[in-house]
Amino acid sequence: MLCSSTRIILRKNQILGPISAFLLLTNQFSNNSKQTHLRFSHRSSVSLFSKPIRTEFSRPLLFDFRSVRAMASQSQTESVHNFIVKDAKGNDADLSTYKGKVLLIVNVASKCGMTNSNYTELNQLYEKYKEQGLEILAFPCNQFGEEEPGSNDQIVEFVCTRFKSEFPIFDKIEVNGENTAPVYKFLKSGKWGIIGDDIQWNFAKFLVDKDGQAVDRYYPTTSPLTIEHDIKKLLGVSE
Repeated sequence: MLCSSTRIILRKNQILGPISAFLLLTNQFSNNSKQTHLRFSHRSSVSLFSKPIRTEFSRPLLFDFRSVRAMASQSQTESVHNFIVKDAKGNDADLSTYKGKVLLIVNVASKCGMTNSNYTELNQLYEKYKEQGLEILAFPCNQFGEEEPGSNDQIVEFVCTRFKSEFPIFDKIEVNGENTAPVYKFLKSGKWGIIGDDIQWNFAKFLVDKDGQAVDRYYPTTSPLTIEHDIKKLLGVSE
């Protein structure tokens, strides 16, 4: 299963102008005759749509949109620091302990095709910048392809044994739907424009500043190391 793509179904030979192609990012639709798949994964800029696109390809077209910055800042009366979550042992964990830290918050999974690369790169970022104020908060979630089926203990054992990760792993949560964890309701409230509200898949990423406000959101396919520049900017680390 492709862990990251948004699937939009178009009629074969349909021509998309710049505006139409852009609007497709926020409106999924389908037709039943002569269908072909146009998938948007996430690294290129919207300037890709400067020319019409004809959907006549035998394989999916991939367009990557790396990240989206919040269009309107979240309420300054609320921040990530106001939330109490559960750690992997079921104990309360007060996120106010991370005041003054830059946070990278990720919904993780143990059986996703992106598991190895994400944990490996997250470890590299954490080792490099933890002394300068970076914290990575990992929230297991089983909502995408049932790729995080284990108990908290099994998840922690997997992460610690296979990847030797030192950043905290929290209680398994839901990030979409009626049972969305409150901290994720807040993270998704930043009016992220074309990215929409729901988390798309495992390993979506939120970058949170020292005041507890989510300032950048990255698609699941965005590799952690490509976020390094943004992390250094928030940490005040020179190039």
